Amino acid sequence: MPLMKFLILCLIISLNLYADKTKKRIHALYIPLADHYAALVAYEKYSSQMKHADFQITQMKNWDLLRAYFQSGEVDMAYVMTPLAIDMFNEKPDFRWIGLMHRDGNALAINALLNKDVKLKDKRADRKPDAQVALALNKAYKEHHKPTQVGLPHLLSTHAVILYKYLKDHNSSISFIPNHKAAVLGISVAPPKAPAFIKIKSAKATPAAFEQSLPWADVVETDGYGKVAWYSKDVMPWKYGHVECISLATNEAIKNKFDALKEVQYYLHKAGEDIEQAKEKGGKSLDEIVKIVRKHIPLHTAKAIKASLRYDLEVINYKHLNIDKPGLKLIMDYAIEGKVLKQGLDIDLFADERFYIEL
Repeated sequence: MPLMKFLILCLIISLNLYADKTKKRIHALYIPLADHYAALVAYEKYSSQMKHADFQITQMKNWDLLRAYFQSGEVDMAYVMTPLAIDMFNEKPDFRWIGLMHRDGNALAINALLNKDVKLKDKRADRKPDAQVALALNKAYKEHHKPTQVGLPHLLSTHAVILYKYLKDHNSSISFIPNHKAAVLGISVAPPKAPAFIKIKSAKATPAAFEQSLPWADVVETDGYGKVAWYSKDVMPWKYGHVECISLATNEAIKNKFDALKEVQYYLHKAGEDIEQAKEKGGKSLDEIVKIVRKHIPLHTAKAIKASLRYDLEVINYKHLNIDKPGLKLIMDYAIEGKVLKQGLDIDLFADERFYIEL
């Protein structure tokens, strides 16, 4: 190799090593849900392009572990359901809300014992949150003299809020505490365990359902032991889709790693745009997203991922991921009304709008 080429190569290597050393680590926590697919895509497609951030992601098994790890102060970011994030902020306000991870994106799945009274339509697009499931739950309550258990990812979840609103709209009721008079008892079931929850209840000839993020509701239908009854977007309609999981960053990271955090936020928006384009195009573009997801979350089958990202259903979207204060207030107000949350917060204090991104 000529001397000049060798020297240029050495210079390039030295500059790259220097750039890597000047990058600031941004360590983010996520849960294996369609809610957080944009983080996986951003990590796989764009982390090498980031100039300020050394972006790292860690998957957590459940929400309580994620909460504890984030509140330990050892990580910079976490992607969290709105009511849980509000409760965390009320306990220890050492972080801020900097954006959304997605909009809409959860669904109610029911087992065959409930569906025999509901008789869902064949096409998922035709299934809407009418009174039929609520009537079936009321009937089961009268027949069995106990509430039907519905698995939620956490009691402090947007899913609990959505379910509360649906039941309220159709003259039914829910409690999150045992031994209270209500047609439904909301219980905590970790998302990956939700399909097994339905299976076990069905084997015992017990009516059951779960309200979880995608693709878990799609998993039970594609695998043949449950049905998607309705999607949250139809229960809680909102411009661009209701607020669900939000992006949080610690005050320390905001203070000391602002440029790196904003760069990560930019590529989360970019990854969301990539997913949206893949949904529309299908084919190889969608296969690329599926490959990325399954690399990190092998329990999400290709069939279930594609069912969740169906362009014609549009039941989860990764558009308009900047802070949406009225959208968060909508969820917060219903959460307080439904006793999912004991108290709300000052949204202006909670939100840091300096992370606004325009692609």
